Amino acid sequence: MTAEVLKDPLPDPAEYHAPASYARFVEDLKASARAEGEPVISPRLFASALRMDIQTLASRAHVHRSTITRGQGAEKLQSFLRDAIRVLGVAADINGNLPDALFWFRNEPIPPFDYQTPEQLVSAGRTDDLVRYVQSLKAGVTG
Repeated sequence: MTAEVLKDPLPDPAEYHAPASYARFVEDLKASARAEGEPVISPRLFASALRMDIQTLASRAHVHRSTITRGQGAEKLQSFLRDAIRVLGVAADINGNLPDALFWFRNEPIPPFDYQTPEQLVSAGRTDDLVRYVQSLKAGVTG
């Protein structure tokens, strides 16, 4: 019987730092899901990448904080995580840099949305509006 050798060690959510690449970030999330045996996004890994405490993540996803550790497959939580990752992907696509996209997501108020941050907009269910807005910025840059 041979042991499976992993190319990269699995990320430890407690010490995880987001990579520069969005593609690598998604790979880390996939590796974490495989390790946990569930096809879900690890809320602890996501929170660590954004330097977000568990209570804040629970609040943004509109779930109880115990859901983060005990019910990480909960649809409300996973929906928030999927939407957040989608927005981060669009933002990283514009600037090619995940750390800048993470900072933008958590901290930069957007004037057309009453100065709410992207994190607040995703929490409020405005992901599609936000994605369209970011894509319009990209279209303005490219053409």
